[in-house]
Amino acid sequence: MNPTDEQTAAADTFRDGDHLALQAGAGTGKTTTLALLAQTTSRRGRYLAYNRAIAQDAARRFPPTVTCKTAHAMAYAAVGHRYTRRLGAPRRPAWQTGHALGLTKPVRIGNREISQRALANAALRTVARFCHTADTAIARPHVPRLRGLEDNVLHTQLADHIVPFARKAWMDLQHFDDGAVRFDHDHYLKIWALTQPKIETDFLLLDEAQDTNPVVEQVFLAQRDHAQLVMVGDSAQAIYHWRGAKDVMTGFDGTAMALSQSFRFGPSLAQEANRWLAIAKAPIRLSGSDAVPTELGPVNRPNAVLCRTNVGAMTQVIRLMTERRCVALAGGGDSLRALALAAQDLKEGRRTSHPELVLFATWGDLQDYASHDPSGRDLQSLVDLVDTHGTDAILSAVSRLVPESGAEVTVSTAHKAKGREWARVKIAGDFLPPKDSDQKDAAGNPLPGPIDDAEARLAYVAVTRTRMRLDLGGLSWINNHPDAPTPAAAIPCLGLQAGSEEAAAISCGR
Repeated sequence: MNPTDEQTAAADTFRDGDHLALQAGAGTGKTTTLALLAQTTSRRGRYLAYNRAIAQDAARRFPPTVTCKTAHAMAYAAVGHRYTRRLGAPRRPAWQTGHALGLTKPVRIGNREISQRALANAALRTVARFCHTADTAIARPHVPRLRGLEDNVLHTQLADHIVPFARKAWMDLQHFDDGAVRFDHDHYLKIWALTQPKIETDFLLLDEAQDTNPVVEQVFLAQRDHAQLVMVGDSAQAIYHWRGAKDVMTGFDGTAMALSQSFRFGPSLAQEANRWLAIAKAPIRLSGSDAVPTELGPVNRPNAVLCRTNVGAMTQVIRLMTERRCVALAGGGDSLRALALAAQDLKEGRRTSHPELVLFATWGDLQDYASHDPSGRDLQSLVDLVDTHGTDAILSAVSRLVPESGAEVTVSTAHKAKGREWARVKIAGDFLPPKDSDQKDAAGNPLPGPIDDAEARLAYVAVTRTRMRLDLGGLSWINNHPDAPTPAAAIPCLGLQAGSEEAAAISCGR
C-alpha cells in the first residue's frame, strides 16, 4: 500500500527527530503508520502496546530494531519477576484479606452500616485505584465512592476509615514471597513506576495514548530528555476516564499531526462518524474510502450488536437466544454472572459483596434506590432485567454462550468493541438520548438536553466498528436532536499538519 500524504508527512516529522502526537481516527491504519516510521531509521526503538495481542501483532510488522511490549511486560522484566510466587497464589475472598489486615467489624457512616465485607472490598479497590495513578502514596481520593455514600461528607468519613487499611495492604504487597493480599500485575507495574525507571532506547512509541493510565503516562513522559517520544491515538475514543485513564495527547508538548483517511469504511459512514466527532469537539474529521461500499440502514442479521451497558448486552443475549441464534458475548459472561448472582442474593434476603450492590440489604432497597434516587438511574435497567426475566433465566443464558469463533452473532458493549470491527453492525436500544431540558420549542414541547461529550465519544466508537452496513438503531435519536449537524454538514477535516493548526481548526469547524 502506498502511504497517504498524511502518513508521509508523519514519517518526515519523525525522521527530523521531533516529539510527535499523531491523532489517528478509526480505521486510519495507525499501526501501519508507526511501522512506517520505524522503517525510516536505523535507530533502536521501543513500542508500548495497549495489550499483549497488539504487541504480538506489532512484533510481526515492525523491523527487528523495535522491541514491542506492553508496559506490564517491561515492568515484569524489571521487577515483577521477583513476585512470581505471589502472582501464582490462589484466590481468596476479599473479606478474608480484610480480616488479615484488621478489618474485623462493621462501621456506621451516616444512617448506613457498612459491613466488614464491604469495607474489605473498598480497601482493596483503593489500592487498585492508587496503582493506576501517578501518585506516590495512598490518600483519600483513591477511595471509591460507594452507592449511597456519594455525599462528600460521608465519603470523607469512609475514606478516613479505609485509607489506613489500604496503606497496610500496600505495605503487604512489597514482600516478595508471601502476604495477605493477592498480588496482581498492576501491583508490580506501580512498584516499577515508583522507581522512576529509565528506558534505554532512541525512540519510544506509545499506542492507544488516549486511554493511558497516569502511571504509564508518568513513565512515558519521563523518557523525554533522552528519547524521541511518539504517541498515537484517537482523542475521540477516550472512553475509559471512569476507570482512571487519561487522554495524554491533550497538552503534549510535541508536533501535532493527524491521520484522517479511514480504510475501514466508505464515505457515508465517515459522514455519520463526523457528526459525533463534531459533537465531541474532536480535533479531526474522517474521510471514507471510495473502495469500501459501506451503507447505513436496517440490519436484520448483524454480525455484532453493540450495547451501551452490560445489562443492555444481557438483554440482547436473551432476545437473540429466544430467536435460536448462536450467541457470543465479547469478554465472556463473568461480569454478568456476578451481577445476576448478586441480584439473586438480594432477592433471597442475603447481602452481597458485589461492589455495585454492596450497600443494599434487600432487593426492595435496590428497587427503591433505582426508581427514586438520581444516582441510581443507571441501575434501573438491571432491576428491569431481573424483574422481567429472573436471575435463573439470566444465569441460564450466560451458560449457553459460545466462543466468538462459533457464533452467528457477537454481542458486545461499545467499550469492549473498541479496536474491533465487523461486517454488519447493529446499535442496541440502550443508547438513550439526553434527558429533556427545561426549555421548550415554539409548540411548547420540551427540548432535548445537550449531548454529553463522553457519550458522543462512545457513540463514535460504536458507529465506526462496521465495514459494510450499519443499523444506527438506538442512536437514531441523533437525527432529531437540535445540536447535531446533518451528515452533509460534517465535512472531512484536512488534518493537523505541522505549522498549520489554525487552518486545521477552521477545516474542523472548531
